Amino acid sequence: MMFINFIKGIIIGIATLVPGVSGGTMAIILGVYNEMIASVSSFFKDIKKNIIFLGVISIGGVLGILLFSKMIDYLLVNYNFITIYFFLGIIVGGLRVIYKEINDNKKKKGDFLYFLIGLSIILLMSFNVGTIVNLAASTGILKYSFLFIAGIIIAVALILPGISTSFILLALGLYKVTIEAINNLDLSYLIPLVLGVLAGVILTTKILEKLLNNKPRETYLLILGFVLGSIAQVFPGFKFNIEMIMGILLFIIGYKIMQYLTIKFKA
Repeated sequence: MMFINFIKGIIIGIATLVPGVSGGTMAIILGVYNEMIASVSSFFKDIKKNIIFLGVISIGGVLGILLFSKMIDYLLVNYNFITIYFFLGIIVGGLRVIYKEINDNKKKKGDFLYFLIGLSIILLMSFNVGTIVNLAASTGILKYSFLFIAGIIIAVALILPGISTSFILLALGLYKVTIEAINNLDLSYLIPLVLGVLAGVILTTKILEKLLNNKPRETYLLILGFVLGSIAQVFPGFKFNIEMIMGILLFIIGYKIMQYLTIKFKA
């Protein structure tokens, strides 16, 4: 069981690297999301069990990020158009998980507003990217403080299904910088960012757990807005050449992979 959770952690780690793909959604598909949330929110009820479970998932996740960050960076730099289409296939394939959660819960008036709020948040996050990049490139306490706050924001995407951690980095203008920091093991960048992520997970997990338990339909409509907003942001457009054909084929492959995973793990 520990080995299986380790492999699932690697897959979740890889998912967090992909713009538009949610590590939280992948955790739902792999059947470990609820246990992850419960382990964090009720950590002190069974410390040993929770440390082992979260530790195995986390080690797998970190390994997945370290092993595949260079490859994904290479693909995005050299084959950006068709790689994005592959990622879009994965995103669309994962919508079944979110739709199921929305459809399984009772409809209420004003539900659509939550979708619009989620969509608006993602679109607004793409503004003023240049200022954010300058803060990340600064030095001293300003840089560390900003990266810590950015880590808290990233933590929300990390634990909330439907919001891509990598997309949040992309929207903040930090995706390329973070990938380079991982590839070069730039600890002055990574340590404050990771500390912010840990703080964000601790601060937001209980809130998220309550929202998913008490307002599941509204929460997942918000998530759907996040996902469709992320698709709009990363969509590379159309081309009328062989690259477009390859992009469509990779979109189908990505979609089928996600469909297989959702059926395999009964998400």
